[in-house]
Amino acid sequence: MKLVIKDKKINILYANSFKLRFFGLMGKKKITYGIFFPNCNSIHTFFMKDEIDIIMLNKNNQILYLYENFKKNHILYKKEAKHIIELPKGFIKKYKFKINDYIKIVN
Repeated sequence: MKLVIKDKKINILYANSFKLRFFGLMGKKKITYGIFFPNCNSIHTFFMKDEIDIIMLNKNNQILYLYENFKKNHILYKKEAKHIIELPKGFIKKYKFKINDYIKIVN
């Protein structure tokens, strides 16, 4: 799958299985892809090997919150969020994500 924003595409996994939702990017090194968590408003970064970037979306896939280089061993919860995207650190800056941008998820 791909995350599309402003004609830029990023490879992502769609977290639709228990295993992928539970483990996410936990324990991974040198990550080059993201994970989309549908119907999710909280994540943790316990057992992560590195910091990650986090995007929180509303039900229309509009960006509500951006967290760059989110630290290991923390919990993040936002009641308003409907979906979450975990990305390798530096991707928010590299792809110039902004609050209120819309994101598409395509095959």
